[in-house]
Order: sequence, then C-alpha cells, then structure tokens
Amino acid sequence: MPPTPATSPETGAAASAGADREPLGQVDLSAHRPAAAELSRAAELTAGELLAPPAPVRLGDVVPAPEQVRPDPTADFALPADAAVRVGPDPDARDVAEQLAELLRPATGYPLPVVVEATATGGPLVLTLAAATPPAGVPRPRTAPEDAAGVDAGELGVEGYRLDVTPTGVRISADTATGLFHGVQTLRQLLPAAVESPSPVAARWVVPGGLLVDRPRFPYRGAMLDVSRHFFGVADVLRVIDHLARYKLNHLHLHLTDDQGWRIAVDSWPALTTVGGATEVGGGPGGFYTGADYRRIVRYAARRHVTVVPEIDLPGHTNAALTAYPELAPDRVAPPPYTGTEVGFSYVDPASERTYDFVADVLGEVAAITPGPWLHIGGDEAFKVKGAAYTGFVERTQRIVAGTGKTVIGWHQIAPAGHAEGRVLQWWGTDGADPVVAEAVRRGARLILSPGNHAYLDMKYAPDTPIGHDWAGLIDVRRAYDWDPGTHVAGVPADAVLGVEAPLWTESVTTLAEIEFMFLPRLPAIAELGWSPRTTHGWAGFRERLAGHGQRWATAGIAFHRAPEIPWPAERDGADTPPTALPTPPATPTPTG
Repeated sequence: MPPTPATSPETGAAASAGADREPLGQVDLSAHRPAAAELSRAAELTAGELLAPPAPVRLGDVVPAPEQVRPDPTADFALPADAAVRVGPDPDARDVAEQLAELLRPATGYPLPVVVEATATGGPLVLTLAAATPPAGVPRPRTAPEDAAGVDAGELGVEGYRLDVTPTGVRISADTATGLFHGVQTLRQLLPAAVESPSPVAARWVVPGGLLVDRPRFPYRGAMLDVSRHFFGVADVLRVIDHLARYKLNHLHLHLTDDQGWRIAVDSWPALTTVGGATEVGGGPGGFYTGADYRRIVRYAARRHVTVVPEIDLPGHTNAALTAYPELAPDRVAPPPYTGTEVGFSYVDPASERTYDFVADVLGEVAAITPGPWLHIGGDEAFKVKGAAYTGFVERTQRIVAGTGKTVIGWHQIAPAGHAEGRVLQWWGTDGADPVVAEAVRRGARLILSPGNHAYLDMKYAPDTPIGHDWAGLIDVRRAYDWDPGTHVAGVPADAVLGVEAPLWTESVTTLAEIEFMFLPRLPAIAELGWSPRTTHGWAGFRERLAGHGQRWATAGIAFHRAPEIPWPAERDGADTPPTALPTPPATPTPTG
C-alpha cells in the first residue's frame, strides 16, 4: 500500500512530525486535500467554538470513569491567583507537584509555587502520600485480583488515589507518587477546558466539589506505536506519551524493528541502523533512535509514570536486519531493502548459532537501557518458520530474555511454545474462541488483549476514512468501547488478563497529526476498559463524558476525528458542526524529561 499524504480531508494540514524528521516521499493526492479556504473556515469555526461559554464540568465527567464518585454541589472550589501547591518531602511526590504546577501555569497565568512541607496539611492544592481511608458511607475501593502487588482491601494500591474537593481546596492522596500523578490527571479534567490553553486565559478556575476514590481494574494499560513502517522522531514519541498519560495509560509499546526499518541502535551490530534504519514504507529516509534518544524517551515516560516496552520482532519481520547482516539469512544472501507492506516473507535462520549470538546481543543491549520489566519478542507472522523450528526458536529466545532479568511478551502466535516463567501473550485475534491461547493460559501465561476488530487503531473509522485499513473491520468509537477484556477470550478467566493495549500500525500513517487522528477519540475508550470497574461501563454515559474532551483537544492543538456518534458540544448546542478538517496543531514545544 502506498503511503498517504501528510494532509488529508479529515486531519487538515499536518502537524510537524518533529524537528528531527525529514520530509517523506509521498504520493500526490492533492485532489483530496482541503482548500486553503476550507482550512481557514475550519480554524474560524473551531476558534469560535472555543470562545463559546463551556458547559460546566461535573465531578463524574472523568475519562476513564472513576471507581467511586460522591458529588457535593455545595463544595465547589475556585482556584485563587495566589495559590501554591503544597507537598511533602518525598522527591517523587514533589516531582508530581511540579508537574501539576507546570500544567496549570500557562492557562491560568498564576505563579503557583511548589511548597515543600514536612507534613502537607491545608491549602488550595495539597498532594499527600498516605493511605486514604474513605469517610463513613463511602465503600472502600475493592482489591483487583490482577494487582501484582496484592494490595489489601483498605489500600489504594500502586496506582490508586483519592481526590477531595472542598470550598477551601483540593487534596489528592495516594499511597505512591504514581497514584498522585493519576489524581493530577483527574484534576486536570475537572477544570474548565481552557486549562489546556498554552497561553493565559481570563477564566474562573472552578473545580466541582465532592470526593473521588479511584484505582485501575487492570495493571497493564497501554498503546503501541509502530515506528518501523514509518519512522517518528523523538518529539513525536514524547507527545504520544503525553496522550497516554492524560488517560491513565501506563505502557508505551514501541514496535522498533520490522522489514521496512530497524529503529534502535545496537552498538555490537552497528549496521542494523546505518543500513537497516535507512528505509521506510514508500521509500522515505527512515531514521533510528540513538542510545541517547531512547534513554530520553524512557526518562520522559518514567516521569509521567509510563513504562516503555521495546519490541524486537523475531524470527520474522526481519528484512531490514538481513539487509544489514546477510549472515543471519537462511541463504546468507542480503535481500534488497523493502519499502512495501506485505508480511511473512522474511526470517532469521533458526538453525544457525550466529542467529542466537545476534538475539542475545540485541536483547541484552536493549534490556540494559530499558528500566521496565518487559521485553517484547514479536513472534507473529513467521510463516516460513514452522513447527519445531519455530517453537524451538521461541523457547530459546525466551530463555535469553530471562537471562537479561526481564519478562517476555510475545504476540499470541508464540502460544504453542513451552511456557516461560511469567510470560505474557499479546492477543490480537478477531474471534474470542482461541483454544491454543486458552491452553497456554492454563500452563501459566497471562494475556494482554488487543483484539484486532476492537483495539487496532489503524483500522478505519468508516469506509471514507482517508487513512488506515479495514481487514479487521471498521472500528468506530462504539466498537472500540463495546467489549469486556475480562470475558473476551473463551476459557481465559479475568485474573489471567494482565490488561489491554491499543496498537497503531503505521503503513499509512505518516505524521503526528495522523497519529492523533487515529488515536482520538478511540484511545480513551480503550483506556476506560482497562482502568474503570466493569460496573461503570456503559456506552451512553461514556459518549456523553467523552464529548467534552473535543474542546480540550482543540484548545491544546491536538488533531482528532470528530466522530459522528459522539455529541460534541457544538452539536448539542444546536450550532453548526465544524467540518472534520482541523487547523494545523501548533508546533510541539520541546518537552522536558
């Protein structure tokens, strides 16, 4: 499939893909590009919508839905201009306080100093690390069986928080800095949408009163970005991390290697990037992350309590590696670089000891610069490595991963291989009846669920979506939301489900604006399935809560698809609906990590 242009009828003029990315070779589809007048009108209408009086935010208007909500209409809080953020001396908690201040300063124009106290008590904004006990009449948050930490019923666990809003201030309490960070993201949503403005706005910054008690259903909640088919620079990846953190997604899976490009530097095999990283779909220049680039991504993610999961796809999807090192090929002949979109034709030689030297070197170096617990080994669509040759390769690679101190993740095709302690299968099927995977679970595997017909964000929204695929069907927002990870795969109990992940493959996605367009508004749907208790799920309520986020995204300069099934505020107010083309998002500021 040829790459699509950087501008489409729905995304509008594309955002910059980051200062470190060169322009891509593209097919001229100028007939499909909106005229300048259309984009100008879109910008005018969007700006007019932003100036319209926003609907008041309610305490329950949070995505993902909190576990417990107790509104108190008499307890609304207005942030004063002289407010400070008060926090205890724990350095991780202090960093969350700094991030809260960084979030609020641009739009409010308030100085918002961070004040460190031995015991943070009263004040307009207080963050505290302490086990939070709900008051009388509020049920304690239940213990999720998936929590590896084994939290007690009275604890919020490693990610939970409690948020209290009274007329005198907002207090976020948690057992960990991660919980505080999630509470900050909830507070962000409870403020007016104008809080997303990069410059001061004359507004009254009111937070609805009451109490939230919240923590996740599943410990693993993530999204995958394929940087192999099209390469995306560091700045783009950092912005993606921001989108994940906004909705309490805590894992970024980077698909770093494939037939079209190798994207992570490996010192002991330098040609992987100098040769294998020089291509991408459609013949563009490709690119790769140096060790310093990758560490920057990991550091930025960690500050936002997101774990990076690197994937080195093996034994298939390896044409770029074979071009760089033909000694790994079964016939020892270097194939030409590949810039198409077919799959299943390439593989490293599973019978060669040199292959396992390569696997050990690559996985060892990637593990050494990855602080998270996971290494993803791919394992999908290795159509030419069959039977014992395939399972033997996977089993040996699993042992190599264990030797690095990491836990292996693989696509669900690795299910027939022998079990390795703690291993995780990422399931991307479209039919919940999968007895091979169910058997692997009985042998001890856990699942990350990424059903292709619900969670694959490279699927089109509708037949006329200008980018994306439809092999797994069309995925509108309701289809992304209407499934239950706890019961989706037959024979797999909920306590074997580690979590959910929304993959975005990029054969047709070429810019940051197009990433955002395919992510939003479906990514929050997957986030809610992973975070919120099943009892809170319901399409009618979700679409109403999600509708208010369009104004937030537009204010922040984030591209998104104005899905017709969502009652965006302009529609609800009876105003003309802005066209789906969005003005170009502003240049992404250089994030600090």
